[in-house]
Amino acid sequence: MLVVDDEAPIRLLIRVSLEAEGARVSAAADGPSGVRLALEGTPDVILLDIQMPGPNGLEVAELLRNHPATSAIPIIFLSPRREFCQCVRDLALSDIDAVHEPFNPVELWAFVLWVLTSARERGTSSLAELEPLWALREVATTPNDTSVDDALASWRARWR
Repeated sequence: MLVVDDEAPIRLLIRVSLEAEGARVSAAADGPSGVRLALEGTPDVILLDIQMPGPNGLEVAELLRNHPATSAIPIIFLSPRREFCQCVRDLALSDIDAVHEPFNPVELWAFVLWVLTSARERGTSSLAELEPLWALREVATTPNDTSVDDALASWRARWR
């Protein structure tokens, strides 16, 4: 498993939570390092912070999905934007989901297993199925104290 998050305490919390369940976890502090580790190790799942400086989580996910070696790795986004998490769930993708931060570390392992099982049973989302996800860029990267009502309405009108 790979955790990509610019906040060291979040990386540590996830690492400790998942390693307590027996998982092997690598971690990266930014998108480019995360892509490099994903290409080197092909993790079972990637937990990916959505609001990182530099390439944000959606940009990193798009890079990973467009590379043959990483295109089938399930992704779990970590986001402080509840709206983003709900939109990702509304898409009902088999191999991509989102966790709202702050999350309960005790429940994280069960969620990771659920996403892995779903991905194995239903397969990898096609690039066409991911178009609505990439369109969430504005919702995902807007600061938490800013309203995203207009962006959400526009996204829902286009993708529902």
